[in-house]
Amino acid sequence: MTHRARRRWPWLAAAGAGAIIAVASLATRDPAPPPAEARARAAAERFFDAYLSPEGRVIRRDQGGDTVSEGQAYAMLLAAGAGDRERFESAWRWTRANLQRRDGLLSFLWRDGRVQDPQPAADADLDAARALLLAAERFQDDGYRGEGLRIARGILRSETVVVSGRPLVVAGPWARSEPYAVNPSYFSPRAFAELGRASGDRRFGATSDASYRLVAALTAAPPALAPDWARVEASGKAEPAASIGQPGRPPLYGFNAFRVQVRMAEDCAPAGRRLAARAWEFFRTRSSEELVAEYELSGEPEGDDRHATMLVAAAAAALAAGDRRAGHDLLDRAEALERDASTYYGAAWVAVGRMMLTTDMLGSCPR
Repeated sequence: MTHRARRRWPWLAAAGAGAIIAVASLATRDPAPPPAEARARAAAERFFDAYLSPEGRVIRRDQGGDTVSEGQAYAMLLAAGAGDRERFESAWRWTRANLQRRDGLLSFLWRDGRVQDPQPAADADLDAARALLLAAERFQDDGYRGEGLRIARGILRSETVVVSGRPLVVAGPWARSEPYAVNPSYFSPRAFAELGRASGDRRFGATSDASYRLVAALTAAPPALAPDWARVEASGKAEPAASIGQPGRPPLYGFNAFRVQVRMAEDCAPAGRRLAARAWEFFRTRSSEELVAEYELSGEPEGDDRHATMLVAAAAAALAAGDRRAGHDLLDRAEALERDASTYYGAAWVAVGRMMLTTDMLGSCPR
Protein backbone atom coordinates (compact mmCIF):
# COMPACT_ATOMS: atom_id res chain seq x y z
CA MET A 1 0.00 0.00 0.00
CA THR A 2 1.87 3.07 -1.18
CA HIS A 3 1.32 6.65 -0.24
CA ARG A 4 3.64 8.26 -2.79
CA ALA A 5 2.55 6.60 -6.02
CA ARG A 6 2.98 9.75 -8.07
CA ARG A 7 6.75 9.88 -7.54
CA ARG A 8 8.93 6.95 -8.56
CA TRP A 9 12.13 5.98 -10.33
CA PRO A 10 12.85 2.93 -12.52
CA TRP A 11 14.34 0.10 -10.47
CA LEU A 12 17.72 -1.33 -11.44
CA ALA A 13 18.08 1.14 -14.29
CA ALA A 14 21.35 2.03 -15.96
CA ALA A 15 23.89 4.25 -14.24
CA GLY A 16 22.53 7.76 -13.87
CA ALA A 17 18.95 6.61 -13.17
CA GLY A 18 17.34 5.89 -9.86
CA ALA A 19 18.45 7.31 -6.56
CA ILE A 20 21.80 8.91 -7.31
CA ILE A 21 23.73 10.72 -4.66
CA ALA A 22 26.86 12.84 -4.68
CA VAL A 23 29.57 12.72 -2.10
CA ALA A 24 32.16 14.60 -4.13
CA SER A 25 34.35 17.01 -2.17
CA LEU A 26 33.79 15.13 1.08
CA ALA A 27 37.51 15.29 1.69
CA THR A 28 37.35 19.08 1.87
CA ARG A 29 34.58 19.13 4.48
CA ASP A 30 35.11 18.12 8.06
CA PRO A 31 32.98 20.40 10.25
CA ALA A 32 32.61 19.81 13.94
CA PRO A 33 28.89 18.96 14.21
CA PRO A 34 26.82 19.43 17.35
CA PRO A 35 26.16 16.28 19.37
CA ALA A 36 24.15 13.77 17.37
CA GLU A 37 21.35 13.63 19.91
CA ALA A 38 20.90 17.40 19.84
CA ARG A 39 20.68 17.31 16.03
CA ALA A 40 18.08 14.53 16.17
CA ARG A 41 16.00 16.38 18.77
CA ALA A 42 16.08 19.56 16.69
CA ALA A 43 14.96 17.66 13.57
CA ALA A 44 12.13 16.06 15.54
CA GLU A 45 11.03 19.46 16.83
CA ARG A 46 10.89 20.82 13.29
CA PHE A 47 8.72 17.89 12.24
CA PHE A 48 6.39 18.37 15.21
CA ASP A 49 6.13 22.12 14.70
CA ALA A 50 5.33 21.79 11.01
CA TYR A 51 3.14 18.70 10.86
CA LEU A 52 1.81 17.62 14.29
CA SER A 53 -1.43 19.35 15.29
CA PRO A 54 -2.21 20.15 18.96
CA GLU A 55 -4.76 17.33 18.96
CA GLY A 56 -2.07 14.81 17.95
CA ARG A 57 -2.80 14.37 14.24
CA VAL A 58 0.11 14.35 11.78
CA ILE A 59 -1.12 16.41 8.84
CA ARG A 60 0.40 15.85 5.40
CA ARG A 61 0.09 19.52 4.52
CA ASP A 62 1.82 19.07 1.17
CA GLN A 63 -0.51 16.19 0.19
CA GLY A 64 -3.96 17.62 0.71
CA GLY A 65 -4.04 17.69 4.51
CA ASP A 66 -4.77 13.99 5.03
CA THR A 67 -3.27 11.65 7.63
CA VAL A 68 -1.74 8.19 7.23
CA SER A 69 -0.93 5.61 9.88
CA GLU A 70 2.79 5.74 9.13
CA GLY A 71 2.85 9.45 9.99
CA GLN A 72 1.25 8.81 13.36
CA ALA A 73 3.80 6.05 14.01
CA TYR A 74 6.69 8.36 13.09
CA ALA A 75 5.42 10.98 15.53
CA MET A 76 5.09 8.36 18.26
CA LEU A 77 8.63 7.06 17.67
CA LEU A 78 10.12 10.55 17.64
CA ALA A 79 8.24 11.65 20.76
CA ALA A 80 9.11 8.49 22.70
CA GLY A 81 12.74 8.76 21.59
CA ALA A 82 12.88 12.39 22.71
CA GLY A 83 11.18 11.60 26.01
CA ASP A 84 8.31 13.95 25.18
CA ARG A 85 5.39 12.28 26.93
CA GLU A 86 2.88 15.03 26.16
CA ARG A 87 3.41 14.77 22.42
CA PHE A 88 3.57 10.99 22.54
CA GLU A 89 0.29 10.75 24.40
CA SER A 90 -1.48 13.19 22.08
CA ALA A 91 -0.31 11.32 18.96
CA TRP A 92 -1.25 7.93 20.41
CA ARG A 93 -4.61 9.17 21.73
CA TRP A 94 -5.56 10.51 18.28
CA THR A 95 -4.34 7.33 16.59
CA ARG A 96 -6.22 5.06 18.95
CA ALA A 97 -9.44 7.07 18.64
CA ASN A 98 -9.38 7.53 14.87
CA LEU A 99 -7.32 4.77 13.24
CA GLN A 100 -7.17 1.70 15.46
CA ARG A 101 -9.29 -1.25 14.38
CA ARG A 102 -10.83 -3.94 16.53
CA ASP A 103 -7.90 -6.24 15.79
CA GLY A 104 -5.47 -3.65 17.13
CA LEU A 105 -3.98 -2.73 13.74
CA LEU A 106 -4.17 0.78 12.30
CA SER A 107 -6.26 1.91 9.35
CA PHE A 108 -4.05 3.39 6.66
CA LEU A 109 -5.77 6.61 5.53
CA TRP A 110 -7.87 9.28 7.29
CA ARG A 111 -9.27 12.31 5.49
CA ASP A 112 -12.19 14.74 5.82
CA GLY A 113 -13.07 13.61 9.31
CA ARG A 114 -13.14 9.84 8.77
CA VAL A 115 -11.21 6.75 7.73
CA GLN A 116 -11.02 6.51 3.95
CA ASP A 117 -8.98 3.30 3.73
CA PRO A 118 -9.40 0.86 6.62
CA GLN A 119 -6.70 -1.55 5.45
CA PRO A 120 -3.60 -1.55 7.68
CA ALA A 121 -0.02 -1.08 6.46
CA ALA A 122 2.46 -3.31 8.26
CA ASP A 123 5.23 -0.69 8.50
CA ALA A 124 3.01 1.66 10.51
CA ASP A 125 1.87 -1.19 12.76
CA LEU A 126 5.47 -2.23 13.45
CA ASP A 127 6.64 1.32 14.16
CA ALA A 128 3.63 2.07 16.38
CA ALA A 129 4.10 -1.13 18.38
CA ARG A 130 7.80 -0.38 18.81
CA ALA A 131 7.03 3.19 19.89
CA LEU A 132 4.55 1.97 22.50
CA LEU A 133 7.09 -0.45 23.98
CA LEU A 134 9.69 2.31 24.09
CA ALA A 135 7.18 4.67 25.72
CA ALA A 136 6.36 2.05 28.35
CA GLU A 137 10.04 2.00 29.31
CA ARG A 138 10.68 5.75 29.09
CA PHE A 139 7.52 6.83 30.87
CA GLN A 140 7.20 3.85 33.24
CA ASP A 141 3.71 3.02 32.00
CA ASP A 142 2.76 -0.64 31.54
CA GLY A 143 -0.42 0.42 29.78
CA TYR A 144 1.64 1.40 26.75
CA ARG A 145 3.35 -1.99 26.85
CA GLY A 146 0.02 -3.78 26.74
CA GLU A 147 -1.10 -1.68 23.77
CA GLY A 148 2.15 -2.39 21.93
CA LEU A 149 1.81 -6.13 22.46
CA ARG A 150 -1.78 -5.99 21.25
CA ILE A 151 -0.59 -4.55 17.94
CA ALA A 152 2.25 -7.09 17.86
CA ARG A 153 -0.23 -9.96 18.13
CA GLY A 154 -2.25 -8.44 15.30
CA ILE A 155 0.85 -8.28 13.10
CA LEU A 156 1.59 -11.97 13.61
CA ARG A 157 -2.03 -12.95 13.13
CA SER A 158 -2.98 -10.80 10.14
CA GLU A 159 0.17 -9.47 8.44
CA THR A 160 2.47 -12.48 8.18
CA VAL A 161 2.63 -15.53 5.92
CA VAL A 162 4.90 -18.57 5.88
CA VAL A 163 7.62 -18.50 3.23
CA SER A 164 10.17 -21.33 3.08
CA GLY A 165 9.12 -22.37 6.56
CA ARG A 166 9.61 -18.92 8.10
CA PRO A 167 7.10 -16.14 8.90
CA LEU A 168 7.41 -13.14 6.59
CA VAL A 169 5.70 -9.77 7.04
CA VAL A 170 3.59 -8.83 4.03
CA ALA A 171 2.19 -5.42 3.16
CA GLY A 172 -1.04 -5.94 5.10
CA PRO A 173 -3.94 -8.35 5.62
CA TRP A 174 -5.00 -7.81 2.01
CA ALA A 175 -1.61 -9.16 0.78
CA ARG A 176 -1.82 -12.67 2.23
CA SER A 177 -2.88 -14.44 -0.98
CA GLU A 178 -0.10 -16.03 -3.05
CA PRO A 179 1.84 -14.53 -4.70
CA TYR A 180 2.22 -12.32 -1.66
CA ALA A 181 2.61 -8.55 -2.00
CA VAL A 182 5.68 -7.53 -0.02
CA ASN A 183 7.19 -4.11 0.54
CA PRO A 184 10.83 -4.69 1.58
CA SER A 185 11.00 -1.26 3.23
CA TYR A 186 8.43 -2.43 5.79
CA PHE A 187 10.95 -4.88 7.28
CA SER A 188 12.34 -3.57 10.57
CA PRO A 189 14.83 -5.90 12.26
CA ARG A 190 15.01 -3.60 15.29
CA ALA A 191 11.23 -3.67 15.70
CA PHE A 192 11.17 -7.45 15.24
CA ALA A 193 13.84 -7.86 17.92
CA GLU A 194 12.14 -5.58 20.40
CA LEU A 195 8.70 -7.09 19.87
CA GLY A 196 10.22 -10.55 20.22
CA ARG A 197 11.89 -9.68 23.53
CA ALA A 198 8.76 -8.05 24.92
CA SER A 199 6.36 -10.79 23.82
CA GLY A 200 8.61 -13.82 24.19
CA ASP A 201 7.36 -14.97 20.77
CA ARG A 202 10.18 -16.48 18.73
CA ARG A 203 8.32 -15.92 15.49
CA PHE A 204 9.58 -12.34 15.44
CA GLY A 205 13.18 -13.57 15.30
CA ALA A 206 12.27 -15.92 12.47
CA THR A 207 10.63 -12.97 10.70
CA SER A 208 13.97 -11.14 10.76
CA ASP A 209 15.63 -14.16 9.16
CA ALA A 210 13.03 -14.25 6.39
CA SER A 211 13.47 -10.51 5.82
CA TYR A 212 17.24 -10.83 5.46
CA ARG A 213 16.83 -13.62 2.93
CA LEU A 214 14.40 -11.65 0.80
CA VAL A 215 16.37 -8.39 0.84
CA ALA A 216 19.55 -10.33 0.07
CA ALA A 217 17.91 -11.95 -2.95
CA LEU A 218 16.53 -8.64 -4.24
CA THR A 219 19.83 -6.77 -3.82
CA ALA A 220 22.22 -9.49 -4.96
CA ALA A 221 23.13 -7.77 -8.22
CA PRO A 222 24.43 -4.20 -8.69
CA PRO A 223 23.27 -1.56 -7.95
CA ALA A 224 21.97 -3.46 -4.89
CA LEU A 225 18.74 -1.47 -4.62
CA ALA A 226 15.60 -3.27 -3.49
CA PRO A 227 12.38 -2.40 -5.34
CA ASP A 228 9.41 -0.66 -3.77
CA TRP A 229 7.39 -3.86 -4.16
CA ALA A 230 8.01 -7.55 -4.70
CA ARG A 231 5.94 -10.66 -5.42
CA VAL A 232 6.87 -13.60 -3.22
CA GLU A 233 5.78 -17.22 -3.46
CA ALA A 234 5.47 -19.63 -0.54
CA SER A 235 8.52 -21.47 -1.89
CA GLY A 236 10.62 -18.33 -1.35
CA LYS A 237 10.89 -17.34 -4.99
CA ALA A 238 10.73 -13.54 -5.24
CA GLU A 239 10.77 -11.00 -8.03
CA PRO A 240 10.40 -7.21 -8.24
CA ALA A 241 6.86 -6.04 -8.87
CA ALA A 242 5.21 -2.89 -10.17
CA SER A 243 3.92 -0.39 -7.65
CA ILE A 244 0.50 -1.12 -6.21
CA GLY A 245 -2.14 0.81 -8.12
CA GLN A 246 0.21 1.33 -11.08
CA PRO A 247 -0.66 -1.48 -13.53
CA GLY A 248 1.63 -1.74 -16.51
CA ARG A 249 4.45 0.16 -14.81
CA PRO A 250 7.88 -1.43 -14.33
CA PRO A 251 9.25 -2.28 -10.89
CA LEU A 252 10.60 0.84 -9.25
CA TYR A 253 13.03 2.10 -6.63
CA GLY A 254 11.30 5.07 -5.07
CA PHE A 255 9.85 6.61 -1.95
CA ASN A 256 9.19 3.26 -0.34
CA ALA A 257 12.43 1.51 -1.19
CA PHE A 258 14.88 4.09 0.17
CA ARG A 259 13.81 3.05 3.68
CA VAL A 260 15.37 -0.39 3.18
CA GLN A 261 18.85 1.11 3.66
CA VAL A 262 17.79 2.98 6.80
CA ARG A 263 16.01 0.08 8.49
CA MET A 264 18.80 -2.38 7.70
CA ALA A 265 21.55 0.04 8.74
CA GLU A 266 19.81 0.52 12.10
CA ASP A 267 19.89 -3.22 12.78
CA CYS A 268 21.82 -4.41 15.82
CA ALA A 269 22.79 -7.57 13.93
CA PRO A 270 25.62 -7.53 11.35
CA ALA A 271 23.33 -9.20 8.80
CA GLY A 272 21.18 -6.10 8.37
CA ARG A 273 24.08 -3.69 8.27
CA ARG A 274 25.82 -5.74 5.59
CA LEU A 275 22.68 -5.55 3.43
CA ALA A 276 22.47 -1.75 3.87
CA ALA A 277 26.14 -1.37 2.95
CA ARG A 278 25.69 -3.13 -0.39
CA ALA A 279 24.28 0.04 -1.98
CA TRP A 280 27.09 2.34 -0.85
CA GLU A 281 29.19 1.76 -3.97
CA PHE A 282 26.23 2.87 -6.08
CA PHE A 283 25.42 5.97 -4.04
CA ARG A 284 28.96 7.23 -3.61
CA THR A 285 29.80 7.20 -7.31
CA ARG A 286 26.84 9.25 -8.57
CA SER A 287 26.35 12.99 -8.58
CA SER A 288 23.35 14.98 -7.46
CA GLU A 289 23.39 16.71 -10.85
CA GLU A 290 22.70 13.35 -12.49
CA LEU A 291 19.80 12.86 -10.12
CA VAL A 292 18.27 16.22 -11.02
CA ALA A 293 18.63 15.39 -14.71
CA GLU A 294 16.82 12.09 -14.15
CA TYR A 295 13.90 13.90 -12.50
CA GLU A 296 13.65 16.26 -15.46
CA LEU A 297 13.78 13.43 -17.99
CA SER A 298 11.09 11.47 -16.20
CA GLY A 299 8.83 14.49 -15.87
CA GLU A 300 8.73 14.29 -12.09
CA PRO A 301 7.39 17.36 -10.26
CA GLU A 302 10.02 19.53 -8.65
CA GLY A 303 10.56 19.25 -4.92
CA ASP A 304 13.61 18.97 -2.73
CA ASP A 305 12.07 16.29 -0.52
CA ARG A 306 13.29 13.80 -3.14
CA HIS A 307 16.83 14.85 -2.51
CA ALA A 308 16.33 14.71 1.27
CA THR A 309 15.01 11.17 1.38
CA MET A 310 17.55 9.81 -1.08
CA LEU A 311 20.35 11.48 0.88
CA VAL A 312 19.10 9.81 4.05
CA ALA A 313 19.24 6.46 2.24
CA ALA A 314 22.78 7.18 1.06
CA ALA A 315 23.77 8.20 4.59
CA ALA A 316 22.45 4.90 5.91
CA ALA A 317 24.45 2.94 3.33
CA ALA A 318 27.59 4.96 4.14
CA LEU A 319 27.27 4.46 7.89
CA ALA A 320 26.60 0.75 7.44
CA ALA A 321 29.73 0.53 5.29
CA GLY A 322 31.76 2.23 8.02
CA ASP A 323 32.17 5.59 6.26
CA ARG A 324 31.00 7.76 9.17
CA ARG A 325 32.33 11.00 7.73
CA ALA A 326 30.34 10.59 4.53
CA GLY A 327 27.27 9.39 6.41
CA HIS A 328 27.10 12.44 8.66
CA ASP A 329 27.83 14.76 5.75
CA LEU A 330 24.95 13.25 3.79
CA LEU A 331 22.57 13.66 6.72
CA ASP A 332 23.58 17.32 6.95
CA ARG A 333 22.89 17.74 3.22
CA ALA A 334 19.53 16.05 3.59
CA GLU A 335 18.59 18.39 6.41
CA ALA A 336 19.66 21.46 4.45
CA LEU A 337 17.60 20.42 1.43
CA GLU A 338 14.59 19.61 3.59
CA ARG A 339 14.77 23.03 5.23
CA ASP A 340 14.71 24.71 1.80
CA ALA A 341 11.48 22.99 0.75
CA SER A 342 9.90 21.17 3.66
CA THR A 343 7.50 18.28 3.12
CA TYR A 344 5.90 15.86 5.52
CA TYR A 345 7.87 12.88 4.22
CA GLY A 346 11.22 14.64 3.98
CA ALA A 347 10.91 16.16 7.46
CA ALA A 348 9.84 12.84 8.97
CA TRP A 349 12.74 10.89 7.53
CA VAL A 350 15.42 13.46 8.30
CA ALA A 351 14.31 13.26 11.94
CA VAL A 352 13.71 9.50 12.05
CA GLY A 353 16.91 8.87 10.12
CA ARG A 354 18.98 10.90 12.56
CA MET A 355 17.49 9.10 15.56
CA MET A 356 17.84 5.64 14.03
CA LEU A 357 21.28 6.03 12.50
CA THR A 358 23.25 8.31 14.85
CA THR A 359 21.80 7.94 18.37
CA ASP A 360 20.53 5.46 20.95
CA MET A 361 17.37 7.51 21.51
CA LEU A 362 15.19 4.68 20.16
CA GLY A 363 16.98 2.12 22.31
CA SER A 364 20.48 0.73 22.41
CA CYS A 365 21.61 -2.60 21.05
CA PRO A 366 22.03 -5.33 23.68
CA ARG A 367 25.61 -6.31 24.36
